[in-house]
Amino acid sequence: MRVRPLLGAAAGAALLLLTGAGAAPATASVLAPTGSVTVDAVGRIAADGTVTLSGTYRCASSSGPVFVSSSVSQGLSTTRHGIGGTRAVCDGAEHRWVNTGRTLPGALVAGAAHVEATLMELRTFSGLPLPSFHAVQGQDITLSQA
Repeated sequence: MRVRPLLGAAAGAALLLLTGAGAAPATASVLAPTGSVTVDAVGRIAADGTVTLSGTYRCASSSGPVFVSSSVSQGLSTTRHGIGGTRAVCDGAEHRWVNTGRTLPGALVAGAAHVEATLMELRTFSGLPLPSFHAVQGQDITLSQA
């Protein structure tokens, strides 16, 4: 029995499963957003590196838990700092979200920054929770000293 071809087939099947390929519900929201998310024009940064970001979101329905996540970067740096996550309620109404997280002191400073907020649902396919994106929004903001 040849093991290498079997391993190759198993790896290919695992890749399809993990990427959601072939599963229309997992990819449908990427093609047609089913919600919206906004980012407020001003965020706050404290002396200890704590960052607070906020905005709004709206989603009509979900089959699994939904979260609003956010990240921030500054200048030419490719480093994105994850700033918290908020559990979302998908009832068709507009809701506020506020995420708070701490970076290393000095990693971010007051001034211009770029935030990306994501409205993401965890849907279960074949027993695995996989992300399904309802909406993504990038926004240039100002971090003000808190």
